Amino acid sequence: MSSGFEVINAGAFTLIEDKGRFSFMNIGVTNSGFLDEFAALKAHKILNNSYDCNLLEITFAGIKLKATANTIVSITGAKCEFKINSIEKSTWQSYNIKKDDILEITKILKGQRVYLAVKDGFTITKELGSYSTTLKEQLGAFEGRVLKNGDFLPFSEQKNFLKKRLKKEYIPEYKDELVLRVVLSYQQNSFSFKEKEKFFNSIYTITPDFNRMACKLSGESIKSELNGIISEGIAFGAIQIPKDGQPIILLKERQTIGGYPKIASVLSIDCFKLAQMRPGQKIRFEEISINLAQEKLKKFYLSFNQ
Repeated sequence: MSSGFEVINAGAFTLIEDKGRFSFMNIGVTNSGFLDEFAALKAHKILNNSYDCNLLEITFAGIKLKATANTIVSITGAKCEFKINSIEKSTWQSYNIKKDDILEITKILKGQRVYLAVKDGFTITKELGSYSTTLKEQLGAFEGRVLKNGDFLPFSEQKNFLKKRLKKEYIPEYKDELVLRVVLSYQQNSFSFKEKEKFFNSIYTITPDFNRMACKLSGESIKSELNGIISEGIAFGAIQIPKDGQPIILLKERQTIGGYPKIASVLSIDCFKLAQMRPGQKIRFEEISINLAQEKLKKFYLSFNQ
């Protein structure tokens, strides 16, 4: 039998993801990629993987895998009940997995998404330069769909073992409220001082309309002086203001162009934190300069090389 994981239970929404698919937005193909880059890249760092490797993004509990060979895994992201052979284990560390071991996530306690990486990634084929599953375009692993019961996740058998964990002080706490730093951008001049004041002084609730494409909020209505704009490219984290005035934050599987006015863009590293929020939880916005935003972003990625 080949080396890999037999998928006994796939969970409700489990995907293969990597850093994303780039340079194809001109033909309508979105970036995709793992939503919480901090947790995903830490999963790879724990295993000494290349950051270009793929992994599993697990949005709901219920996944159950059986190993057909020895490997090493790491688990990061949302606080969850993770078990190996029915014994509960801690997350944010590596585990040596032997043939016939059973891995499962039985409950997600805080946060939204769990990341499971294997040493050297799953041995699957890239599409358009990426392993990432993009559902609406049906690209990536398993013909661009979610994982199903009976699927097989191949990996290279590992002869050596590894034991490594992330220091406790670097493990994020997932809370019920989040401050998102934003850079005023796009059509900011079409929003009056009063509307911007409302935007920055309001607390918004995450609605159930929250997925890999976007996060729609509910709260104080924001109005633009523009009725609409000519459709234009949309950055990761851009905040659209549609006619109902309720902000929409565009995420990894956003449409490539859009025609709503945009008041600002969320700092990408804060979008990673947003990925761990749930409907009903609260967020507010805080302005940050473009220069400081660039410094924060540079510091974030340099930290993975240390």
